[in-house]
Amino acid sequence: MSLRSLTRLARPFAFNTSLTSSFIKNASNGIKSPLVSSILCRYLSESLKKSLDETVQKNDVVLFMKGTPERPQCGFSRAVVQILHAQGLDFSKVQTFNVLEDNELREGVKEYSQWPTVPQVYIKGEFIGGCDIVLNMHQSGELEDLLLKGGLVEESEKEE
Repeated sequence: MSLRSLTRLARPFAFNTSLTSSFIKNASNGIKSPLVSSILCRYLSESLKKSLDETVQKNDVVLFMKGTPERPQCGFSRAVVQILHAQGLDFSKVQTFNVLEDNELREGVKEYSQWPTVPQVYIKGEFIGGCDIVLNMHQSGELEDLLLKGGLVEESEKEE
């Protein structure tokens, strides 16, 4: 499924921006309004959720990032790509999505994962996290173990 067909399924609600900002201002002042959460979390339509579910389950590795693996558009996305390359992951096995091409996907994926930032990595249907989590897992060896267990990389021979 292409990025265009995936994001075409998302249909966010349109809101009056002055109304939206007044609700957000009230929420930041400690005044609770049930409309604030509904205004802020409306990018994930049922059809986009279904498409994201299918994409995450169908592909061994899914990366939602800013830019592409060849041309990352932010340092965090670049770092995740470099870490996955360092792990020996074949990028032909990675389904990537440039969230800068479509704001509905960019916001919808954050709601889908309940993670506020991009990039986001999924491995074998499981949400792993963003750059900080991937970096920590890389440094601790957890990422290598996960990729080995999933059959996504081959064990490298250690030189003595």
